[in-house]
Amino acid sequence: MALQVFPDHSHLTQNGKPFFWLADTCWSAFTNISDDDWQEYLDLRARQGFNVLQINALPQWDRCGTLENRHPFPFREGELYDFSRILPEYFAHARSMCRAAVDKGFTLAIVVMWCNYVPDTWASHIFGGNVMPPEAVEPVVKTICDSFNEFDPVYIVSGDTGFDSEASIQRYRLVTDLMDRYAPGLLKAYHIKGRYDGLPQEFGERADLYLYQSGHNAAGQEMAHLLAESFAARTPRRPVINSEPCYEQMGYSHKAYGRFRRTETRWALWNSLLSGAGAGITYGAHGVWNWQKPDMPKNPHGGEGFLQALPWYDAVLLPGVADFRFAKRFFEELSITAPVPCQNILAQYADFIRAARSGEHTILYVPTNAPLTLHGDWSTCSVTAIEPETGDTQRLEPRFDGSVTVLPMHHFLQDVLIVLQPQQPS
Repeated sequence: MALQVFPDHSHLTQNGKPFFWLADTCWSAFTNISDDDWQEYLDLRARQGFNVLQINALPQWDRCGTLENRHPFPFREGELYDFSRILPEYFAHARSMCRAAVDKGFTLAIVVMWCNYVPDTWASHIFGGNVMPPEAVEPVVKTICDSFNEFDPVYIVSGDTGFDSEASIQRYRLVTDLMDRYAPGLLKAYHIKGRYDGLPQEFGERADLYLYQSGHNAAGQEMAHLLAESFAARTPRRPVINSEPCYEQMGYSHKAYGRFRRTETRWALWNSLLSGAGAGITYGAHGVWNWQKPDMPKNPHGGEGFLQALPWYDAVLLPGVADFRFAKRFFEELSITAPVPCQNILAQYADFIRAARSGEHTILYVPTNAPLTLHGDWSTCSVTAIEPETGDTQRLEPRFDGSVTVLPMHHFLQDVLIVLQPQQPS
């Protein structure tokens, strides 16, 4: 059943119940994944707790090489598409993949037009041969909608884009108009480039939810919470999701040496959820989004120059998945739908710790163990430290000292969540 937006525009629902978006980025599914691998992938991701798959309707320009030979258009020369001819067998096969995913309980989030197909974007400047001509846009968008509407997807109008030129804005305005015509009633969003909040107001007003990307730059990871704050403050209000935080084992962008590990992806996860992007979160594994397999032909387009990915069958088993599954369960068990940031309660370390309220719960994400001071009197609260990686818990005894409350150190050796709630009467 299609997702809906709660009437106050704070979060998503499905079948009348709160829906925590836990997505996997599987951008190159339609082009790269064999039918047998697809079934194995769906079974595993379902067991791991995912409920959304983010997929590119058209070929991902910087995906890994493949022998599957699935393309939506014939080639006119080399790698360049003839957009005047749409190949129905590509979309028929993609529909069969969608049917298998929906039957497993997944919601689909399908990107309509990744930025390499759009004039005057960063990706089309790198690989400009497959910019879609204006006359091809409506037939392609109509085909995408005709192919996938039956699955009630969330349509992501743009992919990895900025809106820094009139040409790109005009193209996405056209695509948005066509989506309104050919996919009425289905939710729309825009996937934008990393470390960026420049979604034009006209598109914000036409979006049903805000997606942002804190991205894969080692030096820009504070954008997990800064962009959450930015989009949560926008008018009109929309549910907010970090739809592309740093991927586990992704090399740093721009060919920098280093990879994001489980600890960094968990940091991005909680910094997003507790800073205004509380409608859900997306996970990424380097090797899954691009579908890395050994002994495949090399894609000549290196994208942002990441380090080599793990094979997909290793990448789907990376340990950080457990942290994202834990977050979904945590939100559902505590009935958290739209946590409201409350950094003002922190008397220290406010640049490092995230704080948010939801109902009677106040939740802190504390990356480093130290005594912690809060403004006000919290001494009558039940205070629990939870280690996200293991789920182990410890009760803490708050101490009121004049105008502040001191929380003692916990006994865990890494990051924790601290949950404060009023004591229940005995």
